[in-house]
Amino acid sequence: MTEQHPTDFPVQQQPSQPGLTAPMDPAPDHGETSWIGRGRLVGRRALITGGDSGIGRAVAIAYAREGADVAIVHLPEEAEDAAATLAQIEDAGQTGVAFALDLRDEQACIDAVAQTVDALGGLDVLVSNAGHQRERGGIEGVTWEGAQRVFTTNLTAMLVLAREAVPHLPSGGSIIVTSSVQSADPSAGLIDYAMTKSAQRAFVEALAEELGPRGIRVNAVAPGPIWTPLIPATGFPDEKMAEFGHDTPFGRAGQPSELAGAYVYLASEEATYTSAAVIGVTGGRPVP
Repeated sequence: MTEQHPTDFPVQQQPSQPGLTAPMDPAPDHGETSWIGRGRLVGRRALITGGDSGIGRAVAIAYAREGADVAIVHLPEEAEDAAATLAQIEDAGQTGVAFALDLRDEQACIDAVAQTVDALGGLDVLVSNAGHQRERGGIEGVTWEGAQRVFTTNLTAMLVLAREAVPHLPSGGSIIVTSSVQSADPSAGLIDYAMTKSAQRAFVEALAEELGPRGIRVNAVAPGPIWTPLIPATGFPDEKMAEFGHDTPFGRAGQPSELAGAYVYLASEEATYTSAAVIGVTGGRPVP
């Protein structure tokens, strides 16, 4: 189990975020050849932000193979990755749509939900997965503009998307947030990112309490180090890239495909009594 995925990655950098899949070595595993659907999400309609690559792509593939129609949101410069994800959704026999939107703009969040409802005929699952992080190197490396991008992408957009989605979600609907092990075990160089991931846990717990009487569940998945385009585009020093994932009990980073099962579970009928939960998928690092 610990040997079926790579433990070491060649040192590599991408100049800025969003990172892209094509330059990555090795290519991430999104479950293209491994995920087998079992009909667990038949009839559901899902919106996945950041669904073009990484964890978002893995979730989109799994959802489609489980019978869901899927809308994804991506930045305009991620169009090539988005097209690859759409192809996987359609190959699974499901409806797939993609919207090129920058969720730092309120109207983009409003449009993402409205266009999903129009295209898919409704909305059952919102996966707030889009995120931004940069290695700061210390508190003196934090800039106003950089922190604002992290806060707006990771928190404000999540709030607005939920506000827009909730009126459309039926009893049995689900909101799932991509948090992080950083929410409980923060790294100094990712201070602003870690702050947002901790705040997302509070969001999940508060909104789960509010929406419980309406039968809408709110949960989070907290990944550990996962090999996605975000990583080579974060600005980590080469020596940190060379050791990426080595600090886990498994001694390696995870692959996006290894996250998909948690998102499928939280969206499915198997999780009808699960809300306000944070599920860690971390290679053994605890998420209290």
